[in-house]
Amino acid sequence: MVGEKVEHFQGKGTDLSALQSHIEQYLKAGGFTFQASAPSAQGVVIQARKGGFLAGIIDADRAMTIMIAGTPDDFTVRVGIGKWLEHLAVAAFETLLISDLFLVVDVAETAWNFEIEDKLVKDFRSFIG
Repeated sequence: MVGEKVEHFQGKGTDLSALQSHIEQYLKAGGFTFQASAPSAQGVVIQARKGGFLAGIIDADRAMTIMIAGTPDDFTVRVGIGKWLEHLAVAAFETLLISDLFLVVDVAETAWNFEIEDKLVKDFRSFIG
């Protein structure tokens, strides 16, 4: 069983909205459908899912979930599998914190999770510097 991957960055001065846009472009280029919560003082949540053969492996209500929280000089990016939340763009961030943002996943999802997470994390690490 696997949970989430957490990356913490300090002293980078990263534009977090640019990081969000970069992650969304990465997902779009990878053929993912994605949605994002409205940015708030607590951060932003991006969810992505991909159809095709993965639909038979991953439950239809599951998504890769990315949460960016903090300030440009001290922020955390969390990546994991979570429940696809309908209308994420209009959900209150406080509601997201008590929902199924990150789930413990089984073996089939673990392989997919590791592959996609690792590629995404390498990409945004490179973007952040």
